This record gives sequence, structure tokens and C-alpha cells, in this order.
Amino acid sequence: MKQLLQSLKNGSTSLEDVPAPQVMPAQVLVRTTNTLVSAGTERMLVEFGKGNMIQKARSQPDKVKMVLDKARTDGIFTTVEAVRSKLDQPLALGYCNVGRIIEAGSGVDGYEQGDRVVSNGKHAEIVSVPKNLCAKIPEGVSDEAAAFTVLGAIGLQGIRLVQPTLGECMVVTGLGLIGLMTVQMLRAQGCRVLGIDMDPARLELARKFGAEVVNPGAGEDVLAAARTFSRGNGVDAVIITASSKSNEIVHQAALMCRQRGRIVLVGVVGLQLSRADFYEKELTFQVSCSYGPGRYDPSYEEGGQDYPLGFVRWTEQRNFEAVLDLMASGALDMDPLITHRFAIEDGAQAMDLLASGEPSLGILLSYPEGDLATPPARRVQLTGSGAGPVKSGFVTPGKANVAFLGAGNYAGRTLIPAFKAAGATLSTVVSAGGVSAVHFGKKHGIAEAATEAGPVMDDPAIDTVVIGTRHNAHAGQVLTALRAGKHIYCEKPLCLTLNELSEIADEARARPEQLLMVGFNRRFAPHVVKMKELLAPIEAPKSFIMTVNAGDIPADHWTQDPEVGGRRIIGEGCHFIDLLRHLAGAPIIKARAICLGDHPAQAIRDDKAVITLMFEDGSTGVINYLANGHKAVAKERLEVFAAGRVLQLDNFLRLTGHGFDGFKGLRQWKQDKGQFACPQAFVAAIRNGGPAPVKLDEILESSRVSIELGQSLM
Repeated sequence: MKQLLQSLKNGSTSLEDVPAPQVMPAQVLVRTTNTLVSAGTERMLVEFGKGNMIQKARSQPDKVKMVLDKARTDGIFTTVEAVRSKLDQPLALGYCNVGRIIEAGSGVDGYEQGDRVVSNGKHAEIVSVPKNLCAKIPEGVSDEAAAFTVLGAIGLQGIRLVQPTLGECMVVTGLGLIGLMTVQMLRAQGCRVLGIDMDPARLELARKFGAEVVNPGAGEDVLAAARTFSRGNGVDAVIITASSKSNEIVHQAALMCRQRGRIVLVGVVGLQLSRADFYEKELTFQVSCSYGPGRYDPSYEEGGQDYPLGFVRWTEQRNFEAVLDLMASGALDMDPLITHRFAIEDGAQAMDLLASGEPSLGILLSYPEGDLATPPARRVQLTGSGAGPVKSGFVTPGKANVAFLGAGNYAGRTLIPAFKAAGATLSTVVSAGGVSAVHFGKKHGIAEAATEAGPVMDDPAIDTVVIGTRHNAHAGQVLTALRAGKHIYCEKPLCLTLNELSEIADEARARPEQLLMVGFNRRFAPHVVKMKELLAPIEAPKSFIMTVNAGDIPADHWTQDPEVGGRRIIGEGCHFIDLLRHLAGAPIIKARAICLGDHPAQAIRDDKAVITLMFEDGSTGVINYLANGHKAVAKERLEVFAAGRVLQLDNFLRLTGHGFDGFKGLRQWKQDKGQFACPQAFVAAIRNGGPAPVKLDEILESSRVSIELGQSLM
């Protein structure tokens, strides 16, 4: 299928051939007929992409601070690589989609194949979208008109927050698509409306929709016009749908409001507010969040859990339905807002139009018709060097012919390049949406991109599977790959529960000829290799103190969900448990964890924990895993005390030794946590038929201890 993607590096837009997405639980699969270009959001992205690095930095000062903090802790080279990688990844554009249902996922009721729906889907021929971000299109509403629904819902949510009543005088500042739809909806609610903009054509449209207008760009006095419009009382409310860096817009809104007037910000403007403006009139100011209640709530949008209508009357989906009803009644007229139409094949021209300076409003993209009953293609052949020989879509048999499940940031930046550098044959990369699979596939010369893993497991030419998906998928994918006869490299954690671990252990032990590896890469870091060498002759027990300045992750992030990410001790703390297990060279016989005390300011406590380990040889380990530190401090520090000697490892950049003959220290300018050496050892073992780089029993031990400790803190 074709999908429109944009480069954040240079602002260019391209139409790519991408495998169709799978329909996920609580989602529907839609074949697109029309999409609408968001003139505000997508113009901003295009302009950001076209800017140079200095302009990009100036537009996002908060991100610049994060980059500087990372450079201070992780080093310049590592930081530059991270920034370049982020800008290199394409952005899937669009969020105003109309199409027909192909298939409904599990847990979805009320939708059938062929239903016309509107959603927040991308500019793509086929999209998989959450059921709560869809709405059926009434008869009498065209696909082109329905494409404006999502933008209309943004304006409608602003109206709901401002709570207008019949006969009130309202001001709409900024008459783009959302502003002009807001004018029409306010008029439908019986309000008098004053529209403010500097574009004569847009002012004329607002006038046709029943608003009075004022043009500050033509020298007209906005405050005087507002006084006349409100009959000297001051306006009841202002809805700001403009996009500007100026603070004057909010100041102006405050001046034109009556006592206890209301201001709602839907657009993006400067927010250096004057207390006097609001204090004297007791004005209220509120920022509207996108389409309405449910936005950015994973349980609503991804999980499909609706809010009870009796408690939340207007959710995102119900706002979509309200906008569509207004269109069906004729209260919302979209035809005058359409200024350009393009076929999806010419989508890049539509994006170029945004930055051209040519006047435009509603830019529609149309898509070719397709058979809803024909399964969409979920595999795409790619071109590029280094992918290995390809025959009929499959890589020819060999050793270390690799398929990647998951193409997220870590897989694309680290795992795929590491396996390529190790000399593996890169066969297939699979991702849920397909975009990242195509991007990293082309970048690294992989033969094929796909959105389904089944063919990978069934392909006898693929002997190795690399798993880099979300944590809750690991156990099932590991077991499937084991039963399919594949070697497996699973990014940590191996699984989330002890039952899963037991089943994996049984399968792996029954297949000793298949290698099972977990990405405990810190074992393979150059500094750790040196530490292991220095500690090997010492028979006395050792004391390990590991401090991890893990950094805060919001409570609603998927890694903090026990069912999806397993929380952070299982999801990341396993790295450090395994590292100490490796350096001690002895099994863990006792493990205990305590977390920070309960406090109202803490949403989660178990990512602020102290872990103590006792090893069979008498060594001890302490892991301070702390998410309540400052980002400017290095993330990882390890100290080892043994027989009158000390080793200090600072953030995998510098190793210092005290009391070791002939060794004072080892310093690297680029941080190296063993991310490349770990896959290299794994690939070498496959190619040479050697033993696994990490013994299976140690992998299972580190995983078991991590799960037990993580679960004890939940």
C-alpha cells in the first residue's frame, strides 16, 4: 500500500510502498477513500523539517536542554548519534481519515465490513485505528465532507469548554479550518459571532457563515469592533484557534472580555499572561486538549475502554458523531472550505503547497478504490545492499539468516546495525504499522519488510529470530520461535512471569542445538570484559555497588504497565542483576528488594528501589535503582571492592583501578555498553557451532531473580 511520510531531517515528503498493518484488538482496519491535510499541524512539521539545525534547536529549546544533559553524561559522540537517528526516522503524516471497514479486530462490536467511517488515521491506503477513534458516517454526508470531522471535533471541544449559551456574543480569533468550523458550530448554537483574521478571503467565508468580522491587518481596531459587537458590555467568551508566537492574542482576548468572561485556547499562541488582565475581571482561561475526553488515555484509545455516557457525555468519539450530525443537518457546510484536491500519488505536492505561500484551506487527498474482501499485502520487497541473496521473496538457506520482530527505536538504532556489523544475513524486519520496518529495512539493506510474523516462523531459510517488540510479546514469540526451530536473540526481558519462564526453560532445554540469548549486553562491554579479567584471580568475596540513575518515566507509559512492560525492575533492572551475576561468577542464593516509602507525590514507588544480592561464593551486591534523580547526572556507576582493591566504572566511559598492578584505568571517548559485541558473539556461535555466549542457566537465573524481585515490589 502507499503511505505518505515526511522527513524531519530536511522536510521532504515521500510516497512509500509500505506493508498493510495488522488489525489489532480493539481496532478496525480501514481502506481509505479520502484524507484531509491539516494546514496547521502539518505545515508546522514541514517547516520544522526544512529548517537547519540551528532553526530546529531554536524552535524546541526544551529538547536542546535534554540533548546537552545527555552529552554531559553519555558523551558527545553517543548524543550526536541519537539526535541524528531521531531526525532520520520518517514521520507518518495525517490524522483526518475517511474510508470503509475491511475488518474489525477482537473486542470490536458495531462495525461491519463496508461501513463508512471517519477516524484519526494517517495518509495511507489502509489504516488500523482504535475503535474509540472511529465514527460511522451518516447517509447524506459525503466522504470529502466527513474528512473534516476530526478538525471539527477539535473546535467542538473548545466550544464545550467555553460553555456558550443561546444569544451570547462569542469571538473566534484565527479563521483557519478549525476557526471557520467553530464559527459555524457557534452559529448553530444560537450565538452571535465575531471573527478575527488578517486574510480577507477567510473573513469573507466567516461572513457568509453568519459572523461579523474584523481585520487587524487592514488597520481595523479589534477592541473597538468588539465593544460595538458586544453593545458595550464586553464579549462573553473568546475561542482562540490561531497559530502564533505572539502573546498579544491572549492579551487582546482578555481586554475584549466582559467581567468573568471566558477564554479557551484551541490553537498555539504565546502564553506570557498578564495577571492584571485576568485579576481585575476574574476571567477564566483554559487550554483545550485535542478532540475531547479520552485523548491520550491509553485505556480509552488503545484498550477500547469507553467512558460511561452518564459520567462523560462527550468523549472523542461522541464529539466525532456530533460533528457528523451537524454536517448531516446542513448546519456545517464543508464545500466552501475545500480549495485543493490531489490524488495520493501527488501527496508530496500537497505538502509542498503548505510551504509555498499559495493561499489554501482544505486540501483533500483521494485514494484508489480497492476490494474490501481481498487480503491486503503485508509483505514488501525492499532494495538495498547487504541484504543477502533473495529468491522468490525468501533469503537462500545459510547460517544466521535473521528476521527482526519489532522495528522500534532501539531495534533500528542498535540491534539491526549490530547484527549487520556481525555479518548476519538480514532477511526480514517486521513491525506492527510497517513504516518503521520499511525505513530501517531500506537503511540497513534488509531484503523484506512485513507486518506479520507468521511467514517468518514458517520460512525454513530463516534460522534466527531477533525479538525487539514490547515486553508482553516476548514470551509468546520466544516459544513460537523455539518450536519453529529458530535460534533466538531476545532483547530483555525474556518474559514477564514465572509461569512463562518455566515454559521457556522446558522448551529451550529440550532443544540444546538451538541457541537462546537475551540481550544482556553489558557483559560484553569493553570495560566489563576488563573488569572480569582483573577480578578473575581474586578468590576472596567481592562487594558490588551499582547505582542506576534511571530517570523518571510517566506512570502511563507502557513500560510502567505490569501487564505490558512488567514495570522497570523486570524490564530494565534485569540488566544490572545479570551484570553483577556475571562479574561475581557465582549463582545468586538470596535476593531482596525494598522500595521508597509511600508518598502522595509518587505515582509509582517500585522504580525507586534498593536490591541486595548474596552470591554462593560469599560476594554481595547492592543495586540502587533510582528514578528520582536528576538527568544531568550519569546513569550508571559501578564500584567493586575486593581484597584491598577497588574498581570504579563511570557510565561505560571510564574505568579506574586502585591496587591493581599494571592497571590504572581505561577510558573511551564513546560510550560502549556492549550492544554490538553481544550480537557479534551470538552470530559467531551460530556460524561456528560453538556454545551460547551466555549459558542458558545464567539467563534463566537472572530472569527468575528479576521477576521475583519485580513482583515483590508491586
